[in-house]
Amino acid sequence: MSTSASTAPMIASEPAADEARRRGLRQMRTVAVSLLGLAAVVYVATLGQEGFLGFVNAGAEASMVGAIADWFAVTALFKHPLGLPIPHTALIPRRKNDLGKGLEEFVGENFLQEGVIRERVAAATISARVGTWLTDEVNARRVVDEVADLAALGLGKVRDDQIEDFFTEALLPRFREEPVAPLAGGLLAEVVRDDLHHGMVDLALEELHRWLVGNPDTFIEVIGERAPWWAPPRLNEVVTARIHTEAVRWVTDIRDDPRHHARGALDEVLAQLAQDLMVDPDTQERAERLKERVLAHPQVVTTGVSLWNALRRALLASLNDRDGAVCQRLLAELSTFAGNLNTDAELRKRLDETAAGIAVFAVSRYGAEVTAVITHTIERWDGKEAARRIELHVGRDLQFIRINGTIVGGLVGVLIHTASVLVQ
Repeated sequence: MSTSASTAPMIASEPAADEARRRGLRQMRTVAVSLLGLAAVVYVATLGQEGFLGFVNAGAEASMVGAIADWFAVTALFKHPLGLPIPHTALIPRRKNDLGKGLEEFVGENFLQEGVIRERVAAATISARVGTWLTDEVNARRVVDEVADLAALGLGKVRDDQIEDFFTEALLPRFREEPVAPLAGGLLAEVVRDDLHHGMVDLALEELHRWLVGNPDTFIEVIGERAPWWAPPRLNEVVTARIHTEAVRWVTDIRDDPRHHARGALDEVLAQLAQDLMVDPDTQERAERLKERVLAHPQVVTTGVSLWNALRRALLASLNDRDGAVCQRLLAELSTFAGNLNTDAELRKRLDETAAGIAVFAVSRYGAEVTAVITHTIERWDGKEAARRIELHVGRDLQFIRINGTIVGGLVGVLIHTASVLVQ
């Protein structure tokens, strides 16, 4: 049943376009009515005539019949002809829900099928078009600008309390549940096996050497504070100075010798620690206790939020600078990707197949909901308003049915009259 006009939503329209359609509909109606009127005038003028005018009269009579019959058919789609409640008229206002359901099924059965979708995606050559479009630096820059704007907008929407909730409600409980010792042991074993820690050791030694060389007084002062109170000051100065010299020499030897025994000892200690973290219960228990103490410290959440804010500020500054490192990197990667799309047929094929697969998945999962929008939307329309809107869109073309009916009816009338004359 149609929803009443007082509660049904208005159908969206564009006044300028509707006025153009309305004008075209009036013009075609005028042509159709004018042909009917011409046929009526000719019929009256040649009524009772014989010979050639008899043929004209028969054609005019059949033209009127065809014109009126097709007027009735076209009008019956949208309303009751002459306002009379004739059965099977005003089809759209009365059966708009059935028509909407039929349209939904038609779209689903003929357009949202896997074979059709894959064929259309393949014919669209999406990857090739994207590659050609991105080759233009202006287009690539536009994409980077849009991505940067969206990323900056998203980062700006994240509040500190949301990050704090994320740490306290998501990350920290998960870290508490997950045993850290086996994971840390496995990671440390991989680091030692691949010698990934050597770079960090080199950096630490270089910085330690630089500090020892640049701050001898500070080093001597720190060591001197721990000297025995009863030792002569001059002796303390000589000993601490000697300790500083030996410390610098020792750090230099380790720094310059990749095979230094201290480095080997460090590797052995790290390897043993990794093994203990993975298999030794006592070491694992100590690691878990350390984890709990660290996670229970209130500064953890504060530090996490501070790190996030620092990262966000750095990202926002880089994103807002269109000539900055992030945007330039995005632009370079996008240009490289466009070049690969233009030259690598296999890449284009894979991407097109992926796009088709995504489209098929989306349709198979949500196609019914998409097509159901047709039925649900039409059900909410007011029947008379829907009929008026549909007539406004297709009524001009339907007037050709009336025009053709008038012309074809006249020709058929002449043929029938000819056959009658020949039979007589």
